[in-house]
Amino acid sequence: MQVLQVQLEVRPDPSEVGRARRWARSRLAGAGIQADEPLAETLVLLVSELVTNAVVHTGRSAVLRLVLPGKATGEAGDPAGEATVRVEVDDASDRAPVPRCVDGEETGGRGLALVDGLADRWGWSREGAGKRIWCELDRCAEREDTAPACGKGGGAVAYEGFAFEVV
Repeated sequence: MQVLQVQLEVRPDPSEVGRARRWARSRLAGAGIQADEPLAETLVLLVSELVTNAVVHTGRSAVLRLVLPGKATGEAGDPAGEATVRVEVDDASDRAPVPRCVDGEETGGRGLALVDGLADRWGWSREGAGKRIWCELDRCAEREDTAPACGKGGGAVAYEGFAFEVV
């Protein structure tokens, strides 16, 4: 399977989060993931959370990277429509990401809980003087008789006043 890796430099400005979302949507469409697919909506939300964390908590530039499957070929071992999409954000802080417990009145602090609830996998690693935080979603072929064949799929995730459908 072909893989496409694209990246965007993100300046240390909260307005960059919107630019990162628009950029991600356009790159997903280029990889055959349509804007109205639940996968695209979830990926854009994950991009938003990870870029927000990098910009707000470090005050420095970051790099957003998408690792996208090439258009499905249907070759043996490469089922059409099944692949993993990876979102990575590199920042200049060596501080580990720490999920927080916040009460209902707090306006922030839920980002990593969202990432944990929506991504199939996530983690982080030290990279040079900074770190890379990443998450992955499995893109699955729809089967006629059931829900998607892979990924977390189904259910809902609720966070103090927010409810999200996990697809």
